[in-house]
Amino acid sequence: MRASPDLWPEQIPGVAEFAAIKSPNGNSETPKWMAELEKEDIDMLQEFGSLTLSQLLDKVRELQNLAYQLGLEEAREMTRGKFLAILEKPKPPR
Repeated sequence: MRASPDLWPEQIPGVAEFAAIKSPNGNSETPKWMAELEKEDIDMLQEFGSLTLSQLLDKVRELQNLAYQLGLEEAREMTRGKFLAILEKPKPPR
């Protein structure tokens, strides 16, 4: 048994700082990651947070399919640019 509670004043490290941030009279500054979000981003997070698990999985599949389609489209456009020689570096003058 310990003789003095001063050896470990906090039972869980970091709780005092967390309580100070979350207390009504403490400094309740918005976290940096939250401050950088725009209203549209916050709305999207709230929308995703309100989805059920199956709805969220459907949304993830939808985004994966969209990313795949965009990849195919980009590959087509890069091939097209290669054939049209619009991406070639200019040749140095002789």
